[in-house]
Amino acid sequence: MGTAKDIIVKPISSRDANRVIKSLHYSGKVCNNSQLHFGVFLGGKCGGVLQFGCPLDRSKVLGLVEGTKWNNMMELNRMALAEWLPKNGESRSIAVCLRSIKKSYPHVDWILSYADGTQCGHGTIYQATGFVLTMIKTSKNLARLPSGNVIHKIALEVAPTRPRKELGGRSYFEITGGRYDFAKYIDEVGAELLDGHQLRYIFFINKAARNNLTVPEIEYSKIDELGIRMVRGNTIAL
Repeated sequence: MGTAKDIIVKPISSRDANRVIKSLHYSGKVCNNSQLHFGVFLGGKCGGVLQFGCPLDRSKVLGLVEGTKWNNMMELNRMALAEWLPKNGESRSIAVCLRSIKKSYPHVDWILSYADGTQCGHGTIYQATGFVLTMIKTSKNLARLPSGNVIHKIALEVAPTRPRKELGGRSYFEITGGRYDFAKYIDEVGAELLDGHQLRYIFFINKAARNNLTVPEIEYSKIDELGIRMVRGNTIAL
C-alpha cells in the first residue's frame, strides 16, 4: 500500500475536489469559500482533499494576529482523507500543502482551522503538524434535523432569507421574526442540539507573526484536563 512518503499532494480542480469532499467528509458538504484545492494521491488513486480559502467572516478573525491585512491569512476550510491512506498520511498532506502555500503565496502569514469536537475530533493532526491551540469553547452551534442531517447555525445566518426545505419553503428569518435565533429554529423543525466543543488552531507560516498573537496560547494538555478528547466522532476516555 505504501507509506506516507509515497503520498503525492497536488492541485486539482474545484469540481473534482468538491466531489471527493462530498463522498468523504463527515458533513457531506462543501465550503463555497474554498479557493485552493489539493488532492491527495497514492498509487495514482485520489484518497482525499484539502481545501483552503477565506473564512466565512474574515473580519471576525483578522484581529487574532495583530497587523494582519485582508490577504495575510487563509483558512483550512475542509479536509477529508480516506481511511486506506497510510499512517501519518494526514500530517504529511497538511505539511505539503503548507509548504506549497508558503512558496506560492508568500503574503500569507498564517492559516486558521477549527476542530469539531462535537462530531469529528479534537485536532490530533493539527497538533502533529505544529498548529497552535488558541481556543476551546463549548459548542451550541450544531443541530441534528429529523432527517438525520446536521446543520451549523452559520449556514442559516449567511442566508437568512433563503427558503429552506426543512421549513416548508419558509426562510430562517420568517420563523424567527427577523432575528438570529437558533433555539427558535431548532424548536420549529424539531431538531436536536448537539453538545460538544470547538477548538481553534493557527499555523504560523511566518514564524514572526506568532509574536503578534492577541489571544493566549493553550497547552494541548488542557484537552485532557477537560476530558474532551475525541477521535473520528468518538469520545476517548483516558
